[in-house]
Amino acid sequence: MRILHITNHVQKVGNGIVNVAVDLACLQANEGYQVAVASNGGEYEELLADYGVQHFQLDQSRTLPNIMKAAWCYRQIVENFQPTIVHAHMMTGIVLARLLKYTSGYGLVSTVHNEFQRSSVLMGVADRVIAVSKAVAESMTRRGIPPQKLRVVPNGTLGSPRHQSIHSYEPITLNHPAITTVAGMYSRKGIIELIEAFSKIALDFPQAHLYLVGDGPERGLFEEIANKTPCSDRIHFEGFQPEPQRYMLESDIFVLASHCESFGLVLTEAREAGCAIIASDVDGIPETLDHRQAGILVPPKNSQALANALAQLLSNSQQLAYWKHRAQQNIERFHAVRVNKETISVYRELIKQYDVAPRLAMQKLLVSK
Repeated sequence: MRILHITNHVQKVGNGIVNVAVDLACLQANEGYQVAVASNGGEYEELLADYGVQHFQLDQSRTLPNIMKAAWCYRQIVENFQPTIVHAHMMTGIVLARLLKYTSGYGLVSTVHNEFQRSSVLMGVADRVIAVSKAVAESMTRRGIPPQKLRVVPNGTLGSPRHQSIHSYEPITLNHPAITTVAGMYSRKGIIELIEAFSKIALDFPQAHLYLVGDGPERGLFEEIANKTPCSDRIHFEGFQPEPQRYMLESDIFVLASHCESFGLVLTEAREAGCAIIASDVDGIPETLDHRQAGILVPPKNSQALANALAQLLSNSQQLAYWKHRAQQNIERFHAVRVNKETISVYRELIKQYDVAPRLAMQKLLVSK
């Protein structure tokens, strides 16, 4: 089996889609498959090379001249690598892969990571569509993707080739009790509601501090909002951190207040670190928290409900200890090895059903003649 992954880039910027693609490529190569990644490059090229993964430069910037150039470049990559399976992780990649599918004969797989994006329906043009949660699969079905195409492979990055064991990280020094989120600085991540919730409970818990780990286009807006609160000196914007595990290991409460979230990969890392977790009851998050068994769920876009949950944990040390313990239970299923195993099964099913390998061999024979 020859597997080609397509993603926009392989940069170390905390992009969950890129992280999953890199994990799969490394683990598949480690199992002996011929694996390549086509992207616009980035820091993970070195890691990919260490695992024997070939990298092809492919700029998928969305301008008409560049898309035409990317299509030509992608054709050259396919002719060079001769993939059995092409696995697209982002929108532009699936369009490029679809264009050459029938002339090149490979099986086409896509993974839907950000189902809330309207354009994610394009991922349905693949032969098999991997949904990262049951909630995503149900949403894609409602949007017209045939159920027979869909396969649920829940996300997971624990034990990732990209980072060391959780216990190898040196925790950063934080003020306690420490409330932390690790998220892009976007409104859809519920940052405003988290700041509002913290300001509601700050007076009752004067030792508590809020740490916002991440960066993004709306960070300036959030900083302005935080500066207008009476507890601004206890709200810390930490920016992007390549090792957010250092914050999680030292945090008492981890919050993910997203308005929409296909899975919530960061929650699995917070669980592994042993944080008590509060998160939005939306999309795939309940699945990630074992349907309220591993964390407290609150309605999205509701700062008062979030404040109540924070107060509940901060005022009761036994409750806090209980939820820290619950978070670390049943996390083996979030390991990247399991994700890879189930993904390979999807590839094999596709090859068997559509006789991908024999068709590729015939096409190579015809080309040689």
